[in-house]
Formats: sequence, C-alpha cells, structure tokens
Amino acid sequence: MQIQSRIAWAFVVLLAFPAQGSAEQKDQEKRLDNAADVIRDLLALPEGMPSEILDKAECVCVFPSVKKVAIGIGGSYGKGAMVCRTKPEFGGPWGAPAMMRLEGGSMGFQFGGTATDFVLLVMNPKGAGSLLSSKAKLGADAGVAAGPLGRTASAETDLVMNAEILSYSRSKGLFAGVSLEGSTLRQDKEDNEDLYGRAIEAKEIVIDNAVGVPESAQRLVELLHKASPANKSK
Repeated sequence: MQIQSRIAWAFVVLLAFPAQGSAEQKDQEKRLDNAADVIRDLLALPEGMPSEILDKAECVCVFPSVKKVAIGIGGSYGKGAMVCRTKPEFGGPWGAPAMMRLEGGSMGFQFGGTATDFVLLVMNPKGAGSLLSSKAKLGADAGVAAGPLGRTASAETDLVMNAEILSYSRSKGLFAGVSLEGSTLRQDKEDNEDLYGRAIEAKEIVIDNAVGVPESAQRLVELLHKASPANKSK
C-alpha cells in the first residue's frame, strides 16, 4: 500500500511540472504573437514607422503592453523579444528571437498611463552589442532617440545616421516616437530557457544563430522579412 501511494505521488508530480512549463511557454508564445501584431500595425499605418528606417536596422526589439508598476514613481516593466538579422554582419535574413526585459522610469507614458507597446530599432552593431550585455542602460550604455514617423521621413537625417537605437511607442492606437533614455534592457534568461528548452544566452541566439526560429515566432519573423528582406545600411 505504501509503495502504491509513492507511485501515485510520483505520477502527480510528473503531471504537475510539465503543466507548469507548458503554461510558461504559452505566455512566451502569446507575447511573440502580440509582438507580431505590434509590428504589423506599426508598418501598416501611414503615420507609423517608415519602411526605409527598418531597412537600415540591424535588430528590432518589441515590448507589447508595457505597464506602470506600483513601486516607485513612474516605474514600468515589460517583457518582449529581440530579433536580429543573421550573420555575417547582420546581412542575412531575420533570425530567432531572444526574450528580453525592459524596465525603468523614463518611458514617457504620454497616453494617460495605459499599457503601451514599445518598439526599438537597433541601427548598428555597437547598439546590438550594448543591448546584449548583462544590463544595458539606454542613453548611457547605448544612445537612444525618438524615431521619426510617417512615409516622408528620411533615413538620411542626422538623427537616423547617428543614433544607435530609435524608439517608438503605441497606446490607444496612436503611434509616437518616444525617448526611452534612462530605461534598462536585459536578456530574460528564464524565458529563453523555457522557449528553447535549455539554458542559452541572448548572444548565442541572435549573434551566433545557435537555434532556429521556433514555430511561435514564425509570424513575427515572416512579417519582418516581408517588410524588409534585405539590410540596406551597408
């Protein structure tokens, strides 16, 4: 009887742990799907992100539904993904996403404090390297500026040519260029491990291309490839 009880308990434990992992993975899959929605909408509107700006980006970071938190004044926290063009020198097709975290008190919630989507375009390899460090402070470790909007925006302006990162926001359906100076960005090791089934660094994912694009990220990557199949910054 005692042996049967132990077997039954072991069976319960085996059932419980996969369920927990499955729930965590579903959260990441939903986040990647929401990130694809943000990119789709940002590219579709005339007042959205200019395609010629995306054509010169090495990487894209998307943080859907970033919210203010109760701790601190204006504090905020969000999870998202970083997708880069593959090697060599970011000249290949868009690769697998690395899960990331965005935190800080300078995100500029201009729309009444509601949940806000953020998109960061990484414009050069130096900016990508900064974001893949243990914890990058935007404005200090990596230069960041509000991105230009609209179809007539020029990709040749000093802002675009000199910025390491251009940032955009969306709330209540409205897009804006927004400065994220003072915020921090770092890899989400736990989410990356859950998504890829093993411990893996963000640099391995986006720079070394150590893994393929998971099914849950296919729509996001396909949207980026359709919008900008080639890197025109070279």
